[in-house]
Amino acid sequence: MSVFDGLATGYDWGMLPLEWAVLRRLRRRAFPQVVGRVLEAGVGTGVNLPLYGPHAQVVALDASGPMLAQASRRPTQAPVRPVQADAEHLPFADGSFDAVTGSLLLCSVKSPARALAEVRRVLVAGGRLVLVEHTRGKGLGAWLTDLLHPLWFSFNGTCHLNRETGRAVAAAGFRPVLEETRGLGIFRVIEGRK
Repeated sequence: MSVFDGLATGYDWGMLPLEWAVLRRLRRRAFPQVVGRVLEAGVGTGVNLPLYGPHAQVVALDASGPMLAQASRRPTQAPVRPVQADAEHLPFADGSFDAVTGSLLLCSVKSPARALAEVRRVLVAGGRLVLVEHTRGKGLGAWLTDLLHPLWFSFNGTCHLNRETGRAVAAAGFRPVLEETRGLGIFRVIEGRK
């Protein structure tokens, strides 16, 4: 059972202020140009699904069945196949996808290194990784995320406010393509290539 099972119906309402402030623009920048065989890891309620065009075939993966049920209600242009599984143990053959995407995923997995190793494994050579994440910020943003992290994590038990996701992506062997930051460096679009 996932911690997100009980949050599925109210998750989008709770995220609405962040969506309007920053995430919506980052999502629209990151996901519409992704094409081919796409794995969206940690699809959650499927907020990104309407952004994929008809040239993408999306596997929507999440550990939470109730989140996948919410995602299945989203309108899409791309064909979408839901799969319930953990991002750290992907049930796909090596080289199955042209792109792997995710948003607000690596803050909540137990081992970002393990999840990123799995992502590299299922990507084709030269495949794309496209993430929209919240991370440890820069300057004042770093101070703020470090300060709030213990309280936030004790409240939810899964989301890490101050992970160094850009560094984790590089350490996993992805060639950096882009790292675009917003909101004191806390919110980022991170793109890499296998």
